Amino acid sequence: MIRTFSLRSTAALAIVAALAAAPAAAQQTPADTAPIQRDDGEITTSQDIVVLGSVGYRNRSDAAEPILSYDSEFFQRFEPLTAGDALKRVPSVTFLSDVIESDGARLRGLPPGYTQILINGERVPGNASDRSFFLDRIPAELIDRVEIVRSSSARRTGDAVAGTINIELRDGYALDGGYVRAGALYYDDEELEPSLGLVYGGQVGPGRLLIGLNFQGRHNPKKKFSLRYGDSPENDPDFATNEFDNREDQTDTRDGKDYSANASYEIDGETTDFRLSGFFVRTDRFESERSFEYDDPVAVNGPLPTGNLLSDNANDNDIDQQNYSIDAKLSHQWSLGKTTLRVGFARFDDEQSESEYQIEFNDEGDDPEFEQEFFTTDIADKEFSVKLDHAFELGGDTQLVVGGLYQDKDRRTAILETDDDAEFPGLEGRYDQFRNNPAELVAPFGELEPADGGVNSIEERRLDAFALVQGKSGGLTWEAGIRYETTRFDITDFTEAAAVPTQRNEYEKWLPSASIKFDLTPRDRITASVARTNRRPDFNFISPALLEEEVGDSDLLGNPQLGPETAWGFDLGYERRIGRTGVVGINAFYRDVTDLIELTNTGEEGSEGAGTFVYQPQNVGDGKVWGVEFDLSTDLAFLGLPDTGIFGNISWLDSEITDFAGTRRFNGQSDYVYNIGFIQDIPAWGVAFGATHRKQGAAYDRVISEEVRTTYGADLEIFVEKRIGSNFTIRAVGSNLLNGAKREVFNKFDNLEDQLDRDFDEYELESEKAGPVFQLMARYAF
Repeated sequence: MIRTFSLRSTAALAIVAALAAAPAAAQQTPADTAPIQRDDGEITTSQDIVVLGSVGYRNRSDAAEPILSYDSEFFQRFEPLTAGDALKRVPSVTFLSDVIESDGARLRGLPPGYTQILINGERVPGNASDRSFFLDRIPAELIDRVEIVRSSSARRTGDAVAGTINIELRDGYALDGGYVRAGALYYDDEELEPSLGLVYGGQVGPGRLLIGLNFQGRHNPKKKFSLRYGDSPENDPDFATNEFDNREDQTDTRDGKDYSANASYEIDGETTDFRLSGFFVRTDRFESERSFEYDDPVAVNGPLPTGNLLSDNANDNDIDQQNYSIDAKLSHQWSLGKTTLRVGFARFDDEQSESEYQIEFNDEGDDPEFEQEFFTTDIADKEFSVKLDHAFELGGDTQLVVGGLYQDKDRRTAILETDDDAEFPGLEGRYDQFRNNPAELVAPFGELEPADGGVNSIEERRLDAFALVQGKSGGLTWEAGIRYETTRFDITDFTEAAAVPTQRNEYEKWLPSASIKFDLTPRDRITASVARTNRRPDFNFISPALLEEEVGDSDLLGNPQLGPETAWGFDLGYERRIGRTGVVGINAFYRDVTDLIELTNTGEEGSEGAGTFVYQPQNVGDGKVWGVEFDLSTDLAFLGLPDTGIFGNISWLDSEITDFAGTRRFNGQSDYVYNIGFIQDIPAWGVAFGATHRKQGAAYDRVISEEVRTTYGADLEIFVEKRIGSNFTIRAVGSNLLNGAKREVFNKFDNLEDQLDRDFDEYELESEKAGPVFQLMARYAF
């Protein structure tokens, strides 16, 4: 380890020295690349994107809603690969992903389904059953800015209990010129992955066109280690020796390629504006796991009965995912106000083929047993939507906005499976887990059959209407409105697990909202908002299928009649402008959630007989969520350091739910998350460098038959940048420099009664670790 660190340090110093020795960047923008003005701001030149002339900070929004806005310049110098990686630097966003991955964003620590994810202001479907969208599907290179909307507005759908993350992609009015990006990522296992991109924006005919292409190699090599016991420390002080059951050593490697493209064409006229935009992302990924179980805490040798190897498992998953969105927007200003029509179509396809092979050895004289399983998953989720709204001028700076939404969602799922087993006499005497693989024993699979509840279709129709009044008077900006949402869906289960295959449900909600922003002084302002929001049920909960042994040894019966959870939310904030570009803010929030979906005991006996039951989700719970969020983003000009930028945020998060075992937080909510960092620019040398440090607190999950406590190590990223002329930049970035680790403690039980009595089926300690990642990335503007 010492030798490896020394070599990397030497290489890093050599890169820094070489970058510093290159010519400094020009300080003037050529006249022929002067930015073009637009009503809502400037068009950024490609030189400005490639050669950052200053440090990027958080923007100060003038909208009535509490919005935190971050341009791509805020993230770019740390070269995030995905939108999820970029969001690790903004307040109150946590993840429970594997190390060096950032997929399901948990705004304010709540599960991903409580956060509304928008792309260009529109919802997009994903493969997750909780309706969430994984942010690692969006390459960071496509992003123009990210908005964190802390409250809700009548103008958007109300699926935003925790808030909304809106990702605005680059368009023709966000870029003038083009640039190419090329580089590579080097991983801890000596794997090298490419990264390529091309973006161009300019005038074409009467409008402006933007095209972006991106190719990204993805790699994540991890190592896992688990110790399992028959009881827990709380029941046996000598559990480490008395209750030891087995140890598992696992390698988990994820390789993939992401292909993405986005495009937009916009025409801005005197009274009529038109925009056509879209994006496409394809993920081609292969996940490979290899696990060895031993009956000794430290031994590494051959199979039982002469060695300590209990089992050898190989699991491979081939993933092909595609998602795309097409959106057309037409707006017209006329004597009665402004009318806007928006039509969109989005689709997500997920195809997976997973195989698992396992050999189990024993010391009782029986022959080794081989098991093989094969699963296929095919999910197609598509949405068509039409939005129409009109803004009436009421005089002064006051407007009345009315509108509506029609959305047609069609989601089809097909999960098929097959399995087989066999015995192999004498295999233990000639099997070496380091030379052999369980896949070598594979036999032809039988016919694939639907998994219980695994083949279904969901058709969802939404019809919404809203009205709001907004205005500005002096230092006060305000908005108040109400949204009426109606939903009807039909779900059909095509397996034999449902007594009534097709069922329908309908519900409606009134969602009022109001926000104000008041400027106390030109630098100081307060924000306040109140809104009612909702969260729709998970797809797997509304399936009518009966799934055996899904809740420990007990069964789960879906409930198509579930309604959405609802919440009243309050936000109160203060922010102050610091100098020319800086801002500091603090915000307190509270959510009162009702109709929480919790599993309830139907009283029916489960498929495993006495002591097991049939559980069903019901709208029976209540919960509270609260916290305080602080963020700072400014230069240090007031200390005589105008080229030094600092940023930091910290969020204290808490919640309370009463479940079957007492009170707890919302599952998976970390108790805090913080991020601090700095960027130092040296204009005379054309050099910049910086670092960011991030840490999130422990999270706890409790469901029937299982409890998990998850902790993460800290994350450190460092970059060094050299600007050469007015068109070229090269960056060296190191991420996950602290060898990020994820640790989980599992309490497992056979049923609810054992869980309440603390009669453990298994107690497990699991750790997962990945090494640092190094990038070298260059950009050239043309």
